[in-house]
Amino acid sequence: MKSGIRLNATLLRLIGVQICMNGCMAGIRMAAPLLALRAGYSAATVGILLALFAFVQLFLAIPAGRYADRNTLKRPVGFCTIAAVLGAVLVAAWPIFPVLCVAALLTGGATGAAVITLQRHAGRLADDPTQIKQVFSWLAIAPSIANFVGPFVAGLVIDHAGFRASFLGMGVLAACSWVLVRSSGDTPLRQCAPEAQETSRSWDLLAEPRMRLLLLINWILSSCWDVHTFVLPILGHERGLSASVIGAILGTFAVAATVVRLVMPMIASRLQEWAVIAGAMLSAAVLYAVYPLLHSPWAMFLCSVLLGLSLGSVQPMVMSTLHQITPPHRQGEALGLRLMSINVSSILMPMVFGTVGTAIGVASVFWAVSAGVLGCTRAAWKLKSWSRVE
Repeated sequence: MKSGIRLNATLLRLIGVQICMNGCMAGIRMAAPLLALRAGYSAATVGILLALFAFVQLFLAIPAGRYADRNTLKRPVGFCTIAAVLGAVLVAAWPIFPVLCVAALLTGGATGAAVITLQRHAGRLADDPTQIKQVFSWLAIAPSIANFVGPFVAGLVIDHAGFRASFLGMGVLAACSWVLVRSSGDTPLRQCAPEAQETSRSWDLLAEPRMRLLLLINWILSSCWDVHTFVLPILGHERGLSASVIGAILGTFAVAATVVRLVMPMIASRLQEWAVIAGAMLSAAVLYAVYPLLHSPWAMFLCSVLLGLSLGSVQPMVMSTLHQITPPHRQGEALGLRLMSINVSSILMPMVFGTVGTAIGVASVFWAVSAGVLGCTRAAWKLKSWSRVE
């Protein structure tokens, strides 16, 4: 087994590109609803606007994955950069609701396709399971940074220069992606037989039991993220917490998820995918069962930190397992399927959470998720026999 991959120039570029692309989308996703609300649009209409960021990825994920399989890094990222910059420039020129929707589609789709391309390229850098875990642990840091940088910069510019300048700033951030990627080297493609490329279909991947199980586990854990993001503010409001305290609790979750991903590359050789995933699911089940019983802000802070550490460790392990159970020439498609399942969760789960929370209380949402995660924990143990390259 070769030595592990360290944080080198290539990985830094990949992390930088993802920060720029995700940061652009996150900033516009924060600014667009504020502009719509100030223009007098209802909360329901704003909800539709937010859904558009994820909606387009449902249809783009698999084609983007197949395109990433057939190409190296620069061309797909170049197209994504053009789309993201175009969306930001359009809404800066015409800051009206229809154009906000167009910008949401363009930046959301561009970011989704770019993430698949970057993950596909990162997978080509690794030669063994330890390297795969290290690569994706480093790369998983990018979304956490982007989700802070994008909204923070967008809000700062809005307060000092207005919405138009903020949207232009997000366009500049997206343009930095191409600056980073144009000097990056490409890895050689791993081609399959032409007849396999012509006859293979993305949905054939779901015929593999291991892929179905991994996507189910990934979907369950993605729902856990959505619960914390969308339902915790409601729970905090019921507890009488201020907006700043609720924001700080959410912030500690993101910080904890980032910290655990910084540590994981250093101990990757000692980690087993199935053990980390199963442990995270057990921890999440316990923490979600306890969360609604907490009334002290400090107790909620602690629970948020522990939950961030648990869920933050999952993505690199899921990505490592996915690359080990998928043929090399179809890993982009598999990444597309994974992204599509996450976006289904992001679109549907907030509506489900809101309906259930209104009907039987917010606490019941946490308990339902706890029961669901606990019920699926046994499935994670099946990954034990699949955590090595066949």
